[in-house]
Amino acid sequence: MHTQRLTLTLTALASAGLLLTACGTESGTGSDGGSADRSAGSAPAITGVRWNVDSVTVGGKKYAAPDGAHLKIGKDGRAGGSFGCNHAGADVEIDGDELSFSKTRMTDMACTDGDRMAFEKSLARTLGKEKLTAKVDGDRMTLTSAKGDHVDLTSRADEPDAPLTGTKWTVNAVGDARTAASLPKDLTDKVHLTFGKDGTVRGNLGCNDVSAKAEAKDGRITFGAPRTTRKMCPGEAMRTERKLLKLFDGTARYEVRQDTLKLTAADGTVINADAAKNRS
Repeated sequence: MHTQRLTLTLTALASAGLLLTACGTESGTGSDGGSADRSAGSAPAITGVRWNVDSVTVGGKKYAAPDGAHLKIGKDGRAGGSFGCNHAGADVEIDGDELSFSKTRMTDMACTDGDRMAFEKSLARTLGKEKLTAKVDGDRMTLTSAKGDHVDLTSRADEPDAPLTGTKWTVNAVGDARTAASLPKDLTDKVHLTFGKDGTVRGNLGCNDVSAKAEAKDGRITFGAPRTTRKMCPGEAMRTERKLLKLFDGTARYEVRQDTLKLTAADGTVINADAAKNRS
């Protein structure tokens, strides 16, 4: 029986990420946009594929996956993924249709979304079972433990990175290098930024509209002083706005991975955003 050993490293995870994202996300090497290894029909067709995690079921309780949760294993043995909040890695042995994961290594962010953390812990526990049986059916895969706990995944071909300019970026979380907090529910889909090819940025910070100069080069954006409207809003909106204002009148690092944008302000504030479905 063909046996394949794949090593997942945090370095690979950082390059593969995703989602973080939502609290959360970064593409790994070795993918061919959806093709897979087919070694004499013995190993499941899992390599070279980005597997989006749909849900995990533990003890009969099903946990829906947050956006961005995924696992990706390259043909070269490098892999990356997101468990919903943190990046994670492990050693994996594939023997026929059986997968054995070593103890999971994870980054140490503490997302404040309780459902997201509950999902992440359940997924980590399930993947840490002694053996999981993989069943691949077209674009779907299920990993099942001897006790019946299982992870349901769907494959998705890699997509090109969304352009920084001309894309409406909807902010979904604000935090720092260790902790990311989802925006309050009443601000969902309301906070956004759009970078123009003319070296400007416009958007909404949760309460007020904003515009400023924004020149992007070599992974950094130099922001000018912000010009905002002068509305007063309830507490959560104003607190979010104050955090986002830390981007301006300085230089921030940026990284685009497929449909996600990560901005890191000079003081360490981290802002995560998703590309809106309809680009401006």
